[in-house]
Amino acid sequence: MEVGILGGGRWGTALAMHLARKGVRVLVYDVNEKVIEAVNSGKDPYFGTGTLPEGVRATSRLKDMEGFPLLVCALPTQVVREVFSSLSLGKVKVVNASKGLEVGTMRRVTQIIEETNPDVEVFALSGPSFAKEVAHSLPTAVALGYKEGKESAEEVQKLFSNTNFRVYLNPDLIGVELGGALKNVIAIACGISDGLGFGYNARSALITRGLVEMARIGVRLGAKRETFFGLSGAGDLILTATSDLSRNRTFGLMLGRGLSPEEAFKKIGQVVEGAKTVEALKELTDKLDIYAPITDAVFRTVVLGEDLHRVVRDLLLRSPGTEMDL
Repeated sequence: MEVGILGGGRWGTALAMHLARKGVRVLVYDVNEKVIEAVNSGKDPYFGTGTLPEGVRATSRLKDMEGFPLLVCALPTQVVREVFSSLSLGKVKVVNASKGLEVGTMRRVTQIIEETNPDVEVFALSGPSFAKEVAHSLPTAVALGYKEGKESAEEVQKLFSNTNFRVYLNPDLIGVELGGALKNVIAIACGISDGLGFGYNARSALITRGLVEMARIGVRLGAKRETFFGLSGAGDLILTATSDLSRNRTFGLMLGRGLSPEEAFKKIGQVVEGAKTVEALKELTDKLDIYAPITDAVFRTVVLGEDLHRVVRDLLLRSPGTEMDL
């Protein structure tokens, strides 16, 4: 079996390492020549594991990615349309492992992929899965969202699954994909709270209320409510909102400690998906008139640059309503 992975960042490389350990031959596409050189020299460019498993190669030629029976998308969300518009794909499987919404169109990644290559069969792989831990073969469980054709989804499930990486099927593709995108916004809010020194009570409340907000948005967009209480919703949110390995939480933490968004971006030096997703999400919730106060607070802080303490005060002064009102 041969698989192409679009995106040689930490997540794409971790998935390449995971698949290669299972005997899959993997070609990784990226534009970073240092990463390509390291991979083609058999070196792990990110995780300190030393050498890569056999069977992982890299290329900067996008056309090299055509012809694979299965592709994995591990690109930053905002470049997905550009990359897939340059590909000519037939009836192949594409597994989306990116987590975000496109600014301007408010599209999920699988929607972008289908718009640019209508014949593909799309899936979404999402859940609590830090790249570093997958690279080191630590136990991980994720969800694989699909639309129709359970047999095809079972083939993808079998490809990715082993004792250290358990894949659970979920026919709610929309919910699985949205869970991975929306939790990044809530994780930024949790980081801000931690940076302000608000404590564990506040963080727990934000995670819980954030999960309800995610489900409220998801249901309006056609997802199933229960999906948000599974691996790709609650599971991924808890991980991303509480760990120092999370870029989104770390970004929020820096804001809470007084850095500007620009200073925080520069210090992290990597893509912070939630900071872009919140732009698309704010436009979406405004358009559909969805009550999303945490999203609004993160948008005002990250995008509009409003005073953090004023935004937090407005969030805390809201009148409490019914707990599970969607």
